[in-house]
Amino acid sequence: MEQYAGLDVSLESTSVCIVDASGRVVRETKVASEPEVLVSLFQAHGVAMARIGLEAGPLSQWLYAGMKAEGLPVELIETRHVRSAFKAMTVKTDRTDARGIAQLMRLGWFRQVHCKSLPAQEVRVLLTARKLLQAKRHDVEMSVRGILRGFGLKVGPTTPKNYAIRVRELVAGHPVLSGVAEALLAAREVLLREFRTIEKRLLSQARADVRVRNLMTTPGVGAIVALTFASAVDDPARFRSSRMVGAHFGLVPTKYQSGETDVTGRISKVGDAAVRTALYEAANVMLTRTVKSSALKDWALGVARRAGPKKAKVALARKLSVVLHQMMRSGETFSLTGRPFMGMVAGGKQ
Repeated sequence: MEQYAGLDVSLESTSVCIVDASGRVVRETKVASEPEVLVSLFQAHGVAMARIGLEAGPLSQWLYAGMKAEGLPVELIETRHVRSAFKAMTVKTDRTDARGIAQLMRLGWFRQVHCKSLPAQEVRVLLTARKLLQAKRHDVEMSVRGILRGFGLKVGPTTPKNYAIRVRELVAGHPVLSGVAEALLAAREVLLREFRTIEKRLLSQARADVRVRNLMTTPGVGAIVALTFASAVDDPARFRSSRMVGAHFGLVPTKYQSGETDVTGRISKVGDAAVRTALYEAANVMLTRTVKSSALKDWALGVARRAGPKKAKVALARKLSVVLHQMMRSGETFSLTGRPFMGMVAGGKQ
């Protein structure tokens, strides 16, 4: 009889539940959250698993890769679907969660999540670090402005180059403020230096990646946007249709229909927020800054005239996800005339 397993992973330990085809619990245990420990557990069990369920999380890709390398039939499953399935549970523990995941594996009621390749994960780490350093530098700058404002000192408009000069001019003659400002400016300088180091590394990776260079031929799409999109998609073949990419990154409207009620809402905003933000920024640049005209931009300008610029930017971000995926899959560069993507750019009802 086939057996199925569910894993509920925490930082130190993993709860394991194995059920048979009828749903009867065969075995329950708790082991260390290490790939080799889990592999040994299933190898020693004596019965081959039909499916092993692993909820997507911080440790999941590492555990998934280790178990997959040993030939175990492990599935990485969508967290939102798991949470929705468990809402009726009155008692939530690691043990009951593992039981629930095992039953989902038995019933087949789950959505598989793509486990990104190691190069894609490395790019994502660099992008995350870059964003963190950028945000912390901004926090330091705004904190300095807030501190000085309390003493009637207004920094005003500045550039990255003259920001420190302006702050030092304002605090001159104030020993306490000068000491605080120098400490925060020193922290800002370190953050800025490390930010530039990581950005330089990302630009180097963009130049070395043919797929990313192709994506960058699209107006409004720079190295960071291209790297963000390419690392999130990873394998373009995992999408049956390019039109699915926009929905995957939360750029399609929500829908609620029941009886006489039929409501189309705002975009769902599910999936990777970093990709959604990058696509929106690229759409904004294409509509407001790029000089070159293209079939894609002309289509978006038409949407802007009918529905307004905000909706046009969201619609263009969704179309960009379709076009960029097609470019990744075909290896072609962007076409100003819209070919071979004219059908999905210039045509189609939104």
